[in-house]
Amino acid sequence: MKKSSLILIILMAFGLVAQAQDEKPSPAKTAEGEINGTKITINYSSPAVKGRTIWGDLVPLGQVWRAGANDATTIEFSKDVKVQGKDLPAGKYSFFVIPGEMESTFIFNKVAKQWGAYTYDQSQDALRVTVPSEQSSFMEERLVYEVTSSGFEIRWEYGRAAAKVE
Repeated sequence: MKKSSLILIILMAFGLVAQAQDEKPSPAKTAEGEINGTKITINYSSPAVKGRTIWGDLVPLGQVWRAGANDATTIEFSKDVKVQGKDLPAGKYSFFVIPGEMESTFIFNKVAKQWGAYTYDQSQDALRVTVPSEQSSFMEERLVYEVTSSGFEIRWEYGRAAAKVE
């Protein structure tokens, strides 16, 4: 009986260690929603703040950022849309951000499959729009995308930016 209990405890310990090793520092996430019959899907990796200063330090202001971790974030629209009043055809795009203190640039790039922003090519941009950058009183530990009733937003640390989608 003691031997069986000991084996069971050892197996449980191995299971917990294996589970802990499967947890990724920037787990894959998906944000989905629908606006006026258009399905929007955002796939991204969600890094954590981990006590770091994000905006202006880990993520430099005024430079193209992959808007997540690992692979470039992708955003897909099932129908043609207007983002911030500008036309964007239906399709799947890599999504980049040029963060700024007062406003940021959201970039929809035609090359959907990219690793980070290392091979980002501005000539492949389908659309660039300017959106207001805001400070939030709520600290978001992990990067979050959310499809809202009027568009989509990105939140991380104390920063927030949103785009209107029609």
